[in-house]
Amino acid sequence: MNEHHNPWTIVAQKKVYDNPWIGVTEFDVLNPAGGKGIYGKVHFKNLAIGVIPIDEAGNTYLVGQYRFPLSQYSWEIPEGGCPLGTDPLETAKRELEEETGLVATQWTRIQEMHLSNSVSDEHCFIYLAQGLQQMQAMPEETEQLVVRQVPFTELYQMVANGKITDAITVAAVLNVHIMILEGTLKIKG
Repeated sequence: MNEHHNPWTIVAQKKVYDNPWIGVTEFDVLNPAGGKGIYGKVHFKNLAIGVIPIDEAGNTYLVGQYRFPLSQYSWEIPEGGCPLGTDPLETAKRELEEETGLVATQWTRIQEMHLSNSVSDEHCFIYLAQGLQQMQAMPEETEQLVVRQVPFTELYQMVANGKITDAITVAAVLNVHIMILEGTLKIKG
């Protein structure tokens, strides 16, 4: 098998939805077995950015908000969208300060991943932020946020117990946990 060969054949395609953030395209396809079918693809017009801030005491900061697509409240690390063609790190810095009021002096990109790659092309970067200083939060007018400081060990348990289900947060927490276990990151607590 050639991992660079696309076994799908596109017969036709049509844009079925478009807004400033996403576009949805429906494809008439021949699947890898040669059967006719359809495939829907959600194209994201921004990169997804996540920031896991950890302070000197081993605390991290969660943002709580109601997530419209889920019809439920969600606790997650600070996250946001990065316009394509702009610097993901600069977006991460902006999102952290906007949502929590935190400014960091140390930044490490710890993860790059695709979210829900069976239906979308959403691409994500996750950063670890350290050397934190508290400033003033400035959430966007569409955001009704609650910021909560929790020890990283408690956040890890929330992920392990399924209390946090946001994919970016889960990936960030598990990555940081591995870094701690491997000794590449030392935190108190």
